[in-house]
Amino acid sequence: MLDWVSREIRPILARVLDGRELAPDDATALTGVTGRDLHALALVADELRRRQVGEVATFVVNRNVNFTNVCIKHCTFCAFSRDHREEEGYFLPVAEVVRRAREAWDLGATEVCIQAGLPPKLDGRYYIDLTRAIKAALPDLHLHAFSPEEVLYGSVRSGLPIREYLAELKAAGLGTLPGTSAEILDQEIRDVIARGRITVSQWLEVITTAHALGIRTTSTIMYGHVETPAHWIRHMALLRSIQKDTGGFTEFVPLSLIHSEAPMYQKGLVPGVRPGATGVEVVRMHALARLMLGATIRNIQASWVKEGPKLAQTLLAAGANDLGGTLINESISTSAGAAFGQLVGPAELCRLIRDAGRLPAQRDTLYGLVQTYRDGESPDSPLDKIDDAEARFGSYRRLIASGEFRFTRR
Repeated sequence: MLDWVSREIRPILARVLDGRELAPDDATALTGVTGRDLHALALVADELRRRQVGEVATFVVNRNVNFTNVCIKHCTFCAFSRDHREEEGYFLPVAEVVRRAREAWDLGATEVCIQAGLPPKLDGRYYIDLTRAIKAALPDLHLHAFSPEEVLYGSVRSGLPIREYLAELKAAGLGTLPGTSAEILDQEIRDVIARGRITVSQWLEVITTAHALGIRTTSTIMYGHVETPAHWIRHMALLRSIQKDTGGFTEFVPLSLIHSEAPMYQKGLVPGVRPGATGVEVVRMHALARLMLGATIRNIQASWVKEGPKLAQTLLAAGANDLGGTLINESISTSAGAAFGQLVGPAELCRLIRDAGRLPAQRDTLYGLVQTYRDGESPDSPLDKIDDAEARFGSYRRLIASGEFRFTRR
């Protein structure tokens, strides 16, 4: 396989295939591969995937609930948030969040993912109370909720230290924490794209404290803006170091920037911002993630919301082993201009996986297998019988235009 790879790249890939850890300098050298070297990188990533997780490719049946778009921060990559004075600001009551979670549960979801903006003057115990309300109504539903930014905000607003705040969330029924609000874990880059956002050290404190309390988290990266490939490698090296210490990450999810509605691009707020990652960059990122992280963070997710189902399917041959969730109605990426995000049903996810030559399986949030679908088997999910997901579940555009849940805390 490596006979036709360039002289500089061949020994790096050979060492990885021999089971040696990919050094940051070698990983940086791989960030520029093209042509046959790129194909070789993807093939090596696919072989490591086969060794580390086998032939099963997974998905989770879940729903996203973004309960408010009102936010005190003004991150330049975010097209979702609104100032509290804007007409398009909304805030879902607790009863509505519970209703949406129950609807998802009745349709076969095992997880609800909750993330939102940071509204002004939020009661510091709101996240704890919301968690308790959902778990009281749906005790068996896994609650995957609250970014490190939200945890920090709740901690500050409540006056509780982060450790105590996380402990209360866990006691209320929180299952796992999204490892979002990471973007690029480089403070200089963060100060360019989102000044005032959670700092690298604060993000690390929330994540490692959660792990210490037995709350597992995902891990993410957002790329395709003003970062360089060297930032990718430093970011992943940091995640790898954390995982060696805590073992708390369940997965790594590369998230390419959706640029079209992002203020940093649309309004020219950040000089030199790119229009998202190229297709080649997306393949490189997922393959490098498998090479750098696969031995410690076994699950690499390809986001069909960010990349579209077809490219996400292709990434199953470049190191990825998971296609994420059904989502039902994701708002944050769609508000930025993503063409996907409403719903991909279990049967369609199975088809995408099977057509890629892999064995499809539904998983839970912690990657326990719920159902494996052998040849000829397919999910019998009510989600696959929904013809018009927007009419059934609503959409971000309809929500901000309707005024039904208008934010009024002024």
